[in-house]
Amino acid sequence: MKRSDRSADEPVQLRDAVAAVGRELGMPDPDVISALSVSWPQIVGEPLASHTAVRSVRDGVCTVDVDGAGWATQLRYAEHQLVQRAGACCGPGVVTSIRTVVRGAEKPS
Repeated sequence: MKRSDRSADEPVQLRDAVAAVGRELGMPDPDVISALSVSWPQIVGEPLASHTAVRSVRDGVCTVDVDGAGWATQLRYAEHQLVQRAGACCGPGVVTSIRTVVRGAEKPS
């Protein structure tokens, strides 16, 4: 049901509300993130998958947690192939680039 097809006081399923907010923030459908996370070992390969995890996707940028700088470097070198594989999994344009974040290397808030 489109937003214009219902009155403003009708309830909306939480899943639909979260998906709508996500779209406004440049995030894909939650099912896409789930599919990407589940398929991550096939996308990057088992050795790399054990050291990395999908954190988020926003405006095509897939942010990946990495447990060491060496693994981040491997992801960066393979970025083009990984974007192609993610496209095969989730659809073209969902992931257009990969950003790595080394766990523990972020500045505390």
